[in-house]
Amino acid sequence: MDIERYSKNTEAIEPSESNKHSVNSDSGEQKQFVTFVIDKENFAIDMDLVHEIVRVPETVHVPLAPPSIRGLANLRGRVLPIISLRSIFGMDDTPVDDAMRVVIVEAGQPVGFVVDRVSSVINVSSSQIESAECIDSTVSADLLKGVIKGVGGYSIVMVVDFEKVVNQEFSGIDIQHVSTHKDYGCTEEGGKQEDVKVREEFQLVSFEINRQKYAIDIENIQEIVLPPEKMTRMPRCASHVEGVITLRNHLLPVLSLRAIFNMPPQEVDEKTRIVVVSNGNTCVGLMVDSVSEVLRISRSDVEAVPGLLTQSSNLAEISGMCRPHGDSDTVCIVSIENLLSNSTVKEAIDSMETAKKDAGSSAENKQLDSEGDVDEQMVVVFNLSGEEFGVHITHVQEIVRIPDELTHVPRTPAFVEGVINLRGSVLPVIDMRRKMGLLSAERTDRQRIMVFVIDRVRVGFIVDSVTEVLKIPRGCIEESPKFSPEQSRVISKVANIREKKRIIQILNPSHLIEDTELVDLTSSSQEGSL
Repeated sequence: MDIERYSKNTEAIEPSESNKHSVNSDSGEQKQFVTFVIDKENFAIDMDLVHEIVRVPETVHVPLAPPSIRGLANLRGRVLPIISLRSIFGMDDTPVDDAMRVVIVEAGQPVGFVVDRVSSVINVSSSQIESAECIDSTVSADLLKGVIKGVGGYSIVMVVDFEKVVNQEFSGIDIQHVSTHKDYGCTEEGGKQEDVKVREEFQLVSFEINRQKYAIDIENIQEIVLPPEKMTRMPRCASHVEGVITLRNHLLPVLSLRAIFNMPPQEVDEKTRIVVVSNGNTCVGLMVDSVSEVLRISRSDVEAVPGLLTQSSNLAEISGMCRPHGDSDTVCIVSIENLLSNSTVKEAIDSMETAKKDAGSSAENKQLDSEGDVDEQMVVVFNLSGEEFGVHITHVQEIVRIPDELTHVPRTPAFVEGVINLRGSVLPVIDMRRKMGLLSAERTDRQRIMVFVIDRVRVGFIVDSVTEVLKIPRGCIEESPKFSPEQSRVISKVANIREKKRIIQILNPSHLIEDTELVDLTSSSQEGSL
């Protein structure tokens, strides 16, 4: 999108000749003002406060924020809050059109205000600015610094006090947006919420290949990413090698699990994912048909692979099997250590390394063969009402499908869907959309229940879909702009992935439920289990 920028140092908007003449005939200090229109009324702002003026960018909706917040935009790599002046002034909102602009004002950080149209720049003498109390307007005089009469061909122009606008709209909230690289919720307390069962249980990320379910221990997974539009094919590589991709400025070999398991090839589609795995020495990407869910499995529930099957199928990379949902859906657990030790896989990796050397790859690319960058955070990304949200992976207990039926519990808040039986335990389930003040949606096959532990209570939240596990550099994690007390607690951080102009809002699960709601939820769940 082309960006139109105006500032006091540009010649994009020049004062009119008539206005220059009127200024020269007046006494007093001269100042420049940018004039703009909202609902056919003329307003102005001191040019010294204007950072720039741009076309209305695409925005990411912020749940739990005041209605005047249009959302967050990525402006040349920086997160920019976008606010509707129409809403603040009590005027009806209108769809965005080509004439609309965003006036970016410094308010501790740049904040963008949507206006209907930018008109011109006028020069005004201080003696020409009158008190706002002298006019009758739909806009409160408290939000105005004054009015300008008879300048630049305007009968009256209202000067907006943007500092008061911010203070009124976000009373008690610090809207300042300070970049930080600190951890965003992976607290020591959060790491201790598990009980003794941690030692007996482990987490698996499950996926599908040719309609069969497999899983990998989450300890071996670096991240899960979408396949790029183009993948570099390397010459003289084994058939199992899909190619190489650039991931965080390093080359990553991508192998096809379908080919390794002697299954027919399949075209890449919107469900295809690359699971990046490591055994501590080697790091590769595994192409899978789709990623299903995160499972928490007791080690005692893992069954050994029948010896006859292992011998006849040469499936040494399958270390065990489990049935997380009862008698159906057998999941084969893939051992990354065994997989990367497989002679076929080793040959594929070796052939790719040879091709890389022939192509003159730099030594820096070999840095992929490490366990990962300690300055990166693993985030589970999910979709809600068309926007991307994330939760630090340490907060996610598991991710499960929504059962056909939930047990509804009377006298519970509207956002509570009911309870389900999760491996013998009663789990309260909440509609994340309703809890975040968003419109409800019909059930789909892509929806999942994300299970968090909040103050030692396991709670499930229904989300539209879980899309990937993403490793995000700490440098991309920033403080979220604060628009309301609830929003600033629940959405404490944003991941600003600048090169892709992608904003992921990071949730803090510990603040999704209030203490009183948690007590009511616990007692209601106990009633539902009777």
